[in-house]
Amino acid sequence: MNLPTLDDLGADVSTVLLRADLNVPLEAGPDGAVVVADDYRILQSLPTIQELRSRGLVVVVASHLGRPSGPDASLRMDPVAARLGELGGFQVRKVDDVAGDEAAAAVAAAEPGQVIVLENTRFEAGEKQNDADLVDRLAALADAFVLDAFGSAHRAHASTVGIAERVPSVAGRLLQRELDAFGRLLEGPDRPFVVVLGGAKVADKLAVIQHLLPKVDAMLIGGGMCFSLLAAQGHEIGDSLLDAERVPVLRELLDSPDGDKILLPTDIVVAEEFAADALHRVVPATAIPGGTIGLDVGPETAARFAGVITDAADVFWNGPMGVFEWGPFRSGTVAVAEAVAATPAHTIIGGGDSVAAVRELGLEDGVDHVSTGGGAGLELLEGRELPGVAALAAWV
Repeated sequence: MNLPTLDDLGADVSTVLLRADLNVPLEAGPDGAVVVADDYRILQSLPTIQELRSRGLVVVVASHLGRPSGPDASLRMDPVAARLGELGGFQVRKVDDVAGDEAAAAVAAAEPGQVIVLENTRFEAGEKQNDADLVDRLAALADAFVLDAFGSAHRAHASTVGIAERVPSVAGRLLQRELDAFGRLLEGPDRPFVVVLGGAKVADKLAVIQHLLPKVDAMLIGGGMCFSLLAAQGHEIGDSLLDAERVPVLRELLDSPDGDKILLPTDIVVAEEFAADALHRVVPATAIPGGTIGLDVGPETAARFAGVITDAADVFWNGPMGVFEWGPFRSGTVAVAEAVAATPAHTIIGGGDSVAAVRELGLEDGVDHVSTGGGAGLELLEGRELPGVAALAAWV
């Protein structure tokens, strides 16, 4: 897609409102203070911020954090702003409102190259409703808008779409990289093209399966979502996750001309209860005993999936193969992560759990693109237009 970029910012621009995706997990630090638990999204936002600073622009950063329905002291942007300054090596001024008097005063007093972080955008009731008053107040803070929040580009909010309809707007470097990566998968992947899907809910990825199945050479499906497909084949799945409502649609997919591209587990690690220390064993995927729950793909499946990934030319992975957080049920995800990192194929990973697994294992350097936006990436792969990106396109 042809979008305006940072290279298209006018020479008369002195202040930009940057919509970043700084929605990062928080935790209590050693002294009890709230700190950032995973700074990956902050790191990925830095190249755009640094480039804007190098041009002598005032950078006003807006982001949401968590899913508050109004002001929430536990989701203030202070620890995020502090970590941004530490990683970037520059001073950050954090203000306590989104687009009120304090924000306006901070922008008016800012020096060239200064970074100002606004309060959590979702503290504003008008953010999710794309409220005109909030858009007006955001627009008054800057001469231009930069959308760099791929992870929020699928939301038609005031800070993603409303502002882009009001002031000259461009794409940031991170958004460019994300769109280029997913565009490759949709427009011209090398062959064999392999998609690996996991996670709990088949409903979350059904549209992706439907849209991509005709385009792929193989689709490997594990995680909790695989059990609805096994049920669609007529197999017993014990007490494993089941989306009974979608079984008929899944059966149609499996019976379609492209259905043989779907590779399901041949063995499963089952447990007697959903617990980290539950008794567990490996059973055939076609004969899961009653009273047991499938919590990971088995070793045979892990090796089979890894082999398909190794022989691929383009790979997209979204979703763990099991309950990765628990030691007895992480082997399938580890095998996929290691295969994705080791294959000579071009590789893209999306989705918070997959990204977390790869980073925890120290394998992210072996992946060509680790996406910051799970939901936005899936919507692109469903063939849908992202509202935030569409708003930028109007400025071409």
